[in-house]
Amino acid sequence: MNHSLILVPFAGMLLLTLVVHLYLFYRRITAIRHTGILPRTRADLDKLGPLAVNASNNFQNLCELPIIFYACVLVLYVTNQVDAVYLVCAFGFLIFRVIHSAIHCTYNNIMQRFSIDAISSLFLWVMVVRLAVGMLRGFVS
Repeated sequence: MNHSLILVPFAGMLLLTLVVHLYLFYRRITAIRHTGILPRTRADLDKLGPLAVNASNNFQNLCELPIIFYACVLVLYVTNQVDAVYLVCAFGFLIFRVIHSAIHCTYNNIMQRFSIDAISSLFLWVMVVRLAVGMLRGFVS
């Protein structure tokens, strides 16, 4: 198995974060032009409307749990532990994070977003637990 494949969802998450960041800037600039509000505080940013706020909140989400994903992928890659289960989890995490971002940045149905987030998190936590158990077994042996 080509363990470098784990870097595809890694790069995908980086690109997703870039796309959401650019979308965030677009939404904020559009809202500033439309409302005339020049944000000076966080409260001012919240007045820019739901599309700008949702994009901002989604960008923040992409700087939370995905950090754990990046760490796992790097450890798996460097230690050459990538297998089919890790690949499925990594690609699953990416796919469901893309769907989550699409929902969050557009119509923002909270129950749909929550379900998608739970699925993406499940993929991540399977990776984390497998990696942690494997590392602990290595210390015990």
